[in-house]
Amino acid sequence: MKHLTPEEIADKTDHKDGLANIRAINKLFRAQDDSYLWPICDQFNATNRAIRRIRKQGYALAGLEYCLAIETEISEIVNNFI
Repeated sequence: MKHLTPEEIADKTDHKDGLANIRAINKLFRAQDDSYLWPICDQFNATNRAIRRIRKQGYALAGLEYCLAIETEISEIVNNFI
């Protein structure tokens, strides 16, 4: 599967509203997750951790904003091992 950019994911899920949009975005990010190839202490999935962090922050994000937030959080996790 080709890795989709946050913009491509947002475009593919733009037809959905509210929670359906967020679920569709999460599904696409999880489908292209490859953090299992480079396990961080063999303890967690970077995509799932990023999604949980964004959810905990409580922002009312959807669409492209939500995609970019997940992408940024994944980068932060992978680059800083946090």
